Amino acid sequence: MRFHHIGYVVADIEQGIRDFQRSLDAAWDNQIFEDPKQRVKVAFLYTNPLDPSIELVQPLGPGSPVNRFLEKGGGLHHVCWAVDDLEAALRDFHERGAAVAILPKPALAFGGKRIAWLITSEKPLVELLETNREA
Repeated sequence: MRFHHIGYVVADIEQGIRDFQRSLDAAWDNQIFEDPKQRVKVAFLYTNPLDPSIELVQPLGPGSPVNRFLEKGGGLHHVCWAVDDLEAALRDFHERGAAVAILPKPALAFGGKRIAWLITSEKPLVELLETNREA
């Protein structure tokens, strides 16, 4: 596993980008992904090419899975690890007591590579990004 990014839920992605650029001197690649399957808009910011990125997540409509989180104030939402074998990582997390929250599915922001979501016994939401499989 490799630490890939942290996810931060915001009400307005454009304002979030400006805020993070100012406060962290973060770089932005001028891309905003609108993913109808995930029902979110996302953008990635970078403070150093060697460090994990910051993913800003804005709900996309009333059916978005992050709406309730935003209603509670938003903020730090999840941590993501890149994995070579998603099924093996899911089994490993399950053996350590994590529960699958969302089964693997492709994500537009990652070129169609699959992601899955887990909740560990300590309660942080974990995203796994499968990096070795072609979309």
